Amino acid sequence: MLDSKADILLYGNAERALVELTHRIAKGEKVADIQDIRGTAFLRKKIPEGWSEIESTKLDRPGVIEKHVDPYEMKMGKADASCATDDSKTKADLPDGTKAIEIVRKPKADRSKQVVRLPSYEEVAADPVLYAHASRVLHLEANPGNARALVQRHGDREVWLNPPPIPLTTKEMDYVYDMPYARKPHPAYGDAKIPAWEMIRFSVNIMRGCFGGCTFCSITEHEGRIIQSRSEGSILKEIEEIRDKVDGFTGVISDLGGPTANMYRIACKSESIEKNCRKLSCVYPGICENLNTDHSALVQLYRKARAIKGVKKILIGSGVRYDLAVKSPEYVKELVQHHVGGYLKIAPEHSEENVLSKMMKPGMDAYDDFKAMFERFSAEAGKKQYLIPYFIAAHPGTTDEDMLNLALWLKKYDFKLDQVQTFTPTPMAMATAMYHSGKNPLRKVTADSDNVPIPKAGNVRKLHKAFIRYHDPNNWPMLREALIRMGRPDLIGHGKHCLIPAYQPLSNKPVMTVRGEQLERSVRRRSTEKKRKYS
Repeated sequence: MLDSKADILLYGNAERALVELTHRIAKGEKVADIQDIRGTAFLRKKIPEGWSEIESTKLDRPGVIEKHVDPYEMKMGKADASCATDDSKTKADLPDGTKAIEIVRKPKADRSKQVVRLPSYEEVAADPVLYAHASRVLHLEANPGNARALVQRHGDREVWLNPPPIPLTTKEMDYVYDMPYARKPHPAYGDAKIPAWEMIRFSVNIMRGCFGGCTFCSITEHEGRIIQSRSEGSILKEIEEIRDKVDGFTGVISDLGGPTANMYRIACKSESIEKNCRKLSCVYPGICENLNTDHSALVQLYRKARAIKGVKKILIGSGVRYDLAVKSPEYVKELVQHHVGGYLKIAPEHSEENVLSKMMKPGMDAYDDFKAMFERFSAEAGKKQYLIPYFIAAHPGTTDEDMLNLALWLKKYDFKLDQVQTFTPTPMAMATAMYHSGKNPLRKVTADSDNVPIPKAGNVRKLHKAFIRYHDPNNWPMLREALIRMGRPDLIGHGKHCLIPAYQPLSNKPVMTVRGEQLERSVRRRSTEKKRKYS
C-alpha cells in the first residue's frame, strides 16, 4: 500500500468488496472515505473514535508468558453491610459462617469495534520474534465469523486491515461462474501458446477455499477456510459449455476440483461453532469432530458429470486430501475406478513426524490407509494405476537425518521422483515466518521458545533435494560425503539396505574415498573393468 500509494486495497477473491466499492463510488463517495468494507486495507492517520484498541502482545504475549486475567474470576469478600442490602432472606437459608461470593464479569466487548495493534513495521523488521508473533496473530484473526480489524504503524501512518470478507453462498458462487465467459485467451495473444491456458482450458473449478491450513501454503489466507461450493447444476452446465464452445475438446475433462479435489460441500456441522472457531486447521492434528466429512455430494457429481453426452472421461487433476478421503471408502472407489488416468497425485510432503508437525500435515498412517484402498479398488477394476506422491525438501524444521529417513522410505517403496519441490518462502505463509525467525508460530512465540532448525545454506538445501533424488548418479558424491559425516557409511554399497552404490558411473565425477584405500582401489578396479568392456 505504501509503495503503490493506492487509496484502497482489495484482498482475497474480493467479489463482494469490488461490487460494493464500485456502487459507492458511482453514488459519489470518495474512495478515501470508504473504510468500512470487509476484505479491504487502507491508510489512516489515527484510530477513529468509538474503537477500542488491543495490543497484540497482550493477546499472544511474546517474551515471558504471564498468566492471563480470567474475565470470569470470582473474588471472595466479607458479607458486610455493603453486600447485604437485600439478601437477608437468602442468608436465612444458609448455614452459619457462609461467606458471600462476588462474581465479577467483564462486559462482552463489541468485536466489530475492536482493532488489534500489531507491532510496527520497524519493530517486526528488526526483531524476528516479533515478526513471527505478528504472523501468528494475523492467522488467528482469519475467521470472518470472529476476526477483528488489524492495524500496524508504518512511520507516521497506520496500515488498517479490515476483517476478511463473508464467504459467498452457493447461489452467489453460481452467479460468478455462470457469467458468459469467452473461454479463450484474449485476441491480443494471437496464436501464441499459453501454458497456463493449456493447463486449465478443459478443467472446471467446483469450489474455493481450504481448511487444511498447511503452513507452506497461503491458499487459506487468500480464499478462506470456509469452503464455498457451486451447485451441481452450475458445474454440469459448465462441462456442457466446454464441450460446445472450447476448440480442441476431445471429450476429456482434465479436472473437477479446486485448491483440493475433495473438499466439495464439506463444512462444519454447526454454524455457531464455525463462527467462533479460532483453530488454524480443521484437519490437524486430526480431523475435527465437528467437521462433516460426507463425500456423497461429490460422488453424485462425478456420476452425473461422466454421464453427460460427449464426455468420454473426467480426470481429477487437483490434489486429493487423502486423510479426508479415507473417511469415505465409497468416494475412494469412485475416484480410483473412474477418474484416475493411470496416475494420481497426492501430497504426503514428508515421512517424518518432526517435519509434518511444522507443516500441519497428517502422519503417514493416513497415507498407508489411502494407498491400501487405492490398490484394492484398482485391482477390483482390473487396472494398473500408481500414486505419485509429492515431497518438499528443506522445509523449516527439517534436519539432515529427517531427509535421510525420507530417502530410505522412498527407496523402500521404490519411488524414484523426477520432480522435487524445494521449500521457497512466500508471503503470508506461516512456514515463511518459521524460515525468517527460526521460531514456531504454531505455538506462542517467545524469545525463549525452542528454535526451529532452518535449512537455509545453499549446500544444505542442495543436499536435502539430493536425498529425495537419491537415485540420480549426479547426487551420489554429495550423498556419500554426507552419509560418512552422519556416521552412516553402511548405507553406501550394493546391499539391499544400501541407499547408494560405492562406485560412480564413468560419465560422472570421480568417486570419493568413503572407506579408505581398500574401497578406493576397488572402485578404480571396477572402473578399469568397465572401460575394457565398453572399449
